[in-house]
Amino acid sequence: MEFTFETAYDQKAVTIMAKVLRKTARKKRSRRSRVFGVIVVILAVLLALPLGDEAKTIDFGTVVTWIVVAVLVLVLLFEDRINGYIARKRMLPGLDKAVATFTEECYTSETPLGSSRFVYENITGLAETDDYFVFLFGKNHAQVYDKRTVSGGTIEEFRKMICRVTGKEIEKI
Repeated sequence: MEFTFETAYDQKAVTIMAKVLRKTARKKRSRRSRVFGVIVVILAVLLALPLGDEAKTIDFGTVVTWIVVAVLVLVLLFEDRINGYIARKRMLPGLDKAVATFTEECYTSETPLGSSRFVYENITGLAETDDYFVFLFGKNHAQVYDKRTVSGGTIEEFRKMICRVTGKEIEKI
């Protein structure tokens, strides 16, 4: 059986890729970074607040502290979008659309720049979101496939085939 996906690597797709990488391959590091970020925000807020009998004064240091807190909170809230944006900016022109064809032996990805052949043994993890399948190749590399564009079979048939040929289970994100 042969399955085909047409995927547009738009902001939504690369944000999903970043989210899946954060929740799977980078799970430990991400958790440590988030805990550290929250601790820094709490300490900065405590240092910037007037304590006891101190008069409320706003000086340069207080303003800088609040700016740092705001930036950290924004980064913590929008980490996946920021990482996706950076990844998208680093993509080569012409790689924003891909047509992937999956067979039992391998799969190929065709873009306006050319065609690439991939073997399933290089996949280190599989993940699935509501709209995408994500193949992980390490802590920094992944591929995303839009489930809404599948042809050649059903999503359930593809799920069974990809689990069988890779020997891995799909992690639901």
